[in-house]
Amino acid sequence: MRELLIVYCKGFSMGAADVVPGVSGATIALIVGIYDRLIRAITAIDPRELRPLLGLSDRDGRVDALEVAERTDAVFLITLGLGVASAIVVLSRLMYGAVTTYPVATYAFFFGLIAASAVVLYGQIGTWTPARVGLSAVGIVVAAAITGVTGTEASHGPLVIFLTGAIAICAMVLPGVSGAFFLLVLGQYEYLTGVLSEFTDGLIALLNGESLTPVIENGIVVAIFGVGAVIGLFTMAHVVRRALDRYRGATLAFLVSLMVGALRLPLEEVTTNLGETTGNSPTVAVVAAVVGCGAVLAVDRYTDDLEYVQG
Repeated sequence: MRELLIVYCKGFSMGAADVVPGVSGATIALIVGIYDRLIRAITAIDPRELRPLLGLSDRDGRVDALEVAERTDAVFLITLGLGVASAIVVLSRLMYGAVTTYPVATYAFFFGLIAASAVVLYGQIGTWTPARVGLSAVGIVVAAAITGVTGTEASHGPLVIFLTGAIAICAMVLPGVSGAFFLLVLGQYEYLTGVLSEFTDGLIALLNGESLTPVIENGIVVAIFGVGAVIGLFTMAHVVRRALDRYRGATLAFLVSLMVGALRLPLEEVTTNLGETTGNSPTVAVVAAVVGCGAVLAVDRYTDDLEYVQG
């Protein structure tokens, strides 16, 4: 139980990081010493071998299921996942309140986090070849174009939410890139943190005898996102991982350039909401951005000797 509690707390730390754009849950996994184990457990999962879970009613089925659970480190993944989910549920309310009540300070903070993360990750690329420069340019243009659309006209339809979940889950295997960053790029950050907050509020209200409708409406969105994340874990996360293993420099150049291009969104949010009030003043924006940069650079300084998994 003590070991499981430690794993849960590490998962909570990862989830807390992934709620903030520019802070990577995978980096936290690296810091707390479970990154290697997490990658091994994820890549050991093969959906085609999960059939024994359907035969738990007989002894042979239970034996086969136990073997699958041990091979995939299922207890570890479930415990870690509960920790991640708990942090997201608890902190999404805080972040939703921040982006809606203090947009200038919050988005300026995000800007600082993402900008500093990009600088740090660019330093890990090594030699800059023409191909890597070209991929970087493409990444910046693509992200800037996407955020230009999602910043004002983001769709929140089921397909978009599903794809958002599939893409955001890739942050589990990408030290330096957060799941919340992908939500921000796709224009879903404020919407999804709000939905999750309303969903948890609805569950609490349900205990007091209030309507089930808010739970169902918001629960559907949460479920669609969750299904997308699960499928993305078995597909996109593996693809990204292989790309990092085989073409690390080029892949990293493209992914980090997405971060640079995506800076357009928090910058536009800051400039749109700037005003004369204390909470939305230019001074607040500058201070928040500097704090965000400082936080990332401080983490980088004290994790400089950590090694990512290469194979």
